[in-house]
Amino acid sequence: MMELIAQNMAPIMFVSLIVFLLLGYPVAFSLAANGLLFFIIGVELAPLSNGSIFLDWALLGSLPDRFWGVLSNDTLLAIPFFTFMGIVLEKSGMAEDLLDTIGQLFGPVRGGLAYAVIIVGALLAATTGVVAASVIAMGLISLPIMLRYGYDRRIASGVIAASGTLAQIIPPSLVLIVLADQLGRSVGDMYKGALIPGLVLTGIYLGYVALMSILKPKSMPALPLEARTLGSGVMSLFVALGVTVGVFIFAERWLEANHDPNDAGILAAALAVILVYTAAVLDKTLKTNVMSRLTQQVIIVLIPPLALIFLVLGTIFLGVATPTEGGAMGAVGALFLSAVKRRLSFPVVRDALAATTRLSAFVLFILIGARVFSLTFYGVNGHLWVEHLLTSLPGGEMGFLIVVSLLVFFLAFFLDFFELAFIIVPLLAPAAESLGIDLIWFGVILGVNMQTSFMHPPFGFALFFLRSVAPKSPYVDKLTGKTMEPVKTSQIYWGAVPFVFIQIIMIGIVIAFPGMVMHYKGPVVDVSNVEMKLPQMPGFGAPGGGGGLALPNFGGAAPGAAPGGAPAAPAAPGGLPLPNYGGSN
Repeated sequence: MMELIAQNMAPIMFVSLIVFLLLGYPVAFSLAANGLLFFIIGVELAPLSNGSIFLDWALLGSLPDRFWGVLSNDTLLAIPFFTFMGIVLEKSGMAEDLLDTIGQLFGPVRGGLAYAVIIVGALLAATTGVVAASVIAMGLISLPIMLRYGYDRRIASGVIAASGTLAQIIPPSLVLIVLADQLGRSVGDMYKGALIPGLVLTGIYLGYVALMSILKPKSMPALPLEARTLGSGVMSLFVALGVTVGVFIFAERWLEANHDPNDAGILAAALAVILVYTAAVLDKTLKTNVMSRLTQQVIIVLIPPLALIFLVLGTIFLGVATPTEGGAMGAVGALFLSAVKRRLSFPVVRDALAATTRLSAFVLFILIGARVFSLTFYGVNGHLWVEHLLTSLPGGEMGFLIVVSLLVFFLAFFLDFFELAFIIVPLLAPAAESLGIDLIWFGVILGVNMQTSFMHPPFGFALFFLRSVAPKSPYVDKLTGKTMEPVKTSQIYWGAVPFVFIQIIMIGIVIAFPGMVMHYKGPVVDVSNVEMKLPQMPGFGAPGGGGGLALPNFGGAAPGAAPGGAPAAPAAPGGLPLPNYGGSN
């Protein structure tokens, strides 16, 4: 019996961890306690394991080095930077301004507020990377407005929760940082690979809203005329956009002709955006009214967060900054935007620092617990057990990806995305690599899959965040004075269901079309037609133009004859004659 336990320590240890987590113990302590408990058991049972357990008391001395490896990881510094940036931006009122402006822009369209929530969710995801901040901000701001104008509660709840989870997959997502670290890959490459799937998922969300606005038009009416406080003026916006494009084209051509053509596009785009932003600010300040109020507001509100996105992601993609440096610049940029809006204060910075410290400590303790767990799990050959189990699945690479996606989707019902990243990913990565699967592609698949952990019950955190700010009892609307019905928990859950199915479809799309991710490698070079030519070197051609490498003739006998009429020295392979040091050949 003891021999059987000793030879199956890995699956017993893994099942024990799942039981601990399901019982509700904190993740960090569950990992560390399981690691230490099974380390003691493993040392005692090692003589009975037939060589399958490699544990010894001396191994505990390696734990301080493993902890130091976590604490000295520069990549993980990006997590507190991006968290701080997101919370400062949320406190600065950027989400409120964006929702109001884009809601006015799409107001005349049926479902316009839902479009606005999804677009703002994508913009907040690209500037904050924090799901909680996005969902809470949009729940507080947009949910009362959507309910005021007759939106179906399930659709409104689902759109807000789903758009908030875009912060999971659109860079600078925190989960992408953790996945890149656990997979041993570059965060910049992970960001590049996840960008297109994130934008495609945003487009599918918008497509779903468009479809529902046709099938159920009464569930998402357009804004009434009296609610469009910025008026009309879309034509003015198109004119401003056309002028911006014209300035960009002219500036790019001029810069290509007179400066470095590699930087021409970036500099031209920056110049065009600065000019149109300056024009909008001056037009509003001087009240010349060349632009419509709607155009002024769209330009003034949209360009600062887009500039911050470029400051963070653009510098990372261009290789100017590392993700950690990009996060630091983003944090400074968020402070600057808050100061410009006159909303930067000591309470804002204090709250942002407190929330950042809590999240960073949470991640750090889970990582330390995972180090203790992995020390024992690798000592009982757990990694080989998982690898053999997964690589022996039928269907090869595709079968592996399908089974792993189902496994992660199931575990996401009970585990947070950080827990999945620190516990499951290190076990899956070796099996994926042994099957020849690109780990960036694999990481993006896991990232889209883990996104569902925020959306489906019973532990969908985005649903919890929305429930915390949605009205739980009847309330009086501030604008209309009408008594509004509350939002039920069942309505929030049912509203999330269609978006969970959309996320599942997105997992299949990423698996079926790996090119959406693999573009991070850059253009593929076909080496089959590459031809290498060596330059001609006088005096090194073979006699007679044979093309071989030969020593030059420094005088004496003609080539092909040794001094004194002796036969020529034997030639080495390739045409290089060997010297004759005397004696007979």
